[in-house]
Amino acid sequence: MSISAREVKARIPLALVTIRPAKLFDISEVMRIERESFREAYPRGLFLVFLENNPDTFLVAEYNGRVVGYVMAYLRPDLEGHIMSIAVDERYRGNGIGSALLTEAINRLIARGARYIGLEVRVSNEKAIKLYERFGFRKVKRIISYYSDGEDAYYMLLPAEEWRGS
Repeated sequence: MSISAREVKARIPLALVTIRPAKLFDISEVMRIERESFREAYPRGLFLVFLENNPDTFLVAEYNGRVVGYVMAYLRPDLEGHIMSIAVDERYRGNGIGSALLTEAINRLIARGARYIGLEVRVSNEKAIKLYERFGFRKVKRIISYYSDGEDAYYMLLPAEEWRGS
């Protein structure tokens, strides 16, 4: 499906974006967004295994029949929810899609019993860090050389009882 220049520049109403569980046919678009968003993209096999094992917390954002964002989250045995990856197609950023995906993932993890929600983020990704802090995440520790290029990550944590989302 092609996107017109007018559609790329237009602000889209969040009410027209659907957040839903990912399906097998979404994986190629999720991978495209992943590759365009991150220096280190996960392999296709990981997405497939994740989809099979976490069908209710691997979510996509769909607009006008097109996947424009995704979040992969899961619940660990110790009842820590974890945000493994989240990204929005760069043409659709700034419309609240990332926030909507993160909100839905957190709500689903807490509904499944998560006491905390954790994630790792590059120390240089100030935009993402600000988003997570707005959600109530706090930097808990710095993980030295977390990424394969040697960059450190912050491990950020949100206690479920402090979640103020809907």
